Amino acid sequence: MAFMKKEEGSAVKSFLKGFATGFIEAIICYPTEFIKTQLQLQSKSNPEYTGIMDCARKTVKNHGSLALYRGAAPLILGSSVKQSVRWATYQNVSNNFRDENGNIGVLPNMFCGACAGAAEAIFAVTPIETIKTRATDDLRRGTGKYTGSFDATIKIVKAEGLGGIYRGVVPTIAKQATNQMIRFPIQQFYMNLLFKGDPEKKANPWLNGLCGAMAGGTSVVMTMPQDTIKTRMQGEQAKELYKGAFDCLKQTVSRNGVGFLWTGTWPRFVRVTLDVGITFTIYPLLNQFF
Repeated sequence: MAFMKKEEGSAVKSFLKGFATGFIEAIICYPTEFIKTQLQLQSKSNPEYTGIMDCARKTVKNHGSLALYRGAAPLILGSSVKQSVRWATYQNVSNNFRDENGNIGVLPNMFCGACAGAAEAIFAVTPIETIKTRATDDLRRGTGKYTGSFDATIKIVKAEGLGGIYRGVVPTIAKQATNQMIRFPIQQFYMNLLFKGDPEKKANPWLNGLCGAMAGGTSVVMTMPQDTIKTRMQGEQAKELYKGAFDCLKQTVSRNGVGFLWTGTWPRFVRVTLDVGITFTIYPLLNQFF
């Protein structure tokens, strides 16, 4: 990563910077995540929404503007924890591969990114996104089981145990590990391509954010199938509909076609581009406070 230096004993700093980064990013980006989830949960044969704007318009019309933040509280908290785990893991694993100037090769960078993605999937992303998805699905179906995300958490754990908030853990690990395995080296690639190793530009948070946004957009196309299966595995009826992740994949493709695996690409592209761009900007900016 362009602005990372080899630092020993920096886990606490990485954790704190990651937490602040995730909190800010989640508040800005959540409505796009909500819309993406709604589009992925609908049926291709009987869609409720024709696209991003139609979903946003109908949601606001039927439920009010705050409905775009339905299920946001656990995701905002979870995004903070996710970023903390991601950066602490990435920093500490990558320290083993960096030279004295903080440089790291492409393959080691991919490995470090995959480690960071797997860690965040286990410790933060799976339970948080399960709660967000089930609260969103409840709103979409109009079943009224949950009054909000915290109510959903209590009821799910009470009825199903911790396993209820760990639905879709396998595709989530696959998605997050792939995401970070791609994003860290691609962000580094774009920095080198555009700025030719200029150390001043490589340390600039805004340029890092620009290249981060480009890396995020690139990763979306490569990881949409994992994201779609993860979302469907975390829906309210998933337990009755699917035996597991591979069964979900098989049923989704047989009923809706392979192209359906890229449903919600545009809202996720917008969300991830903003997400990764903001992340790669804020994290280095926080260096002045840590």
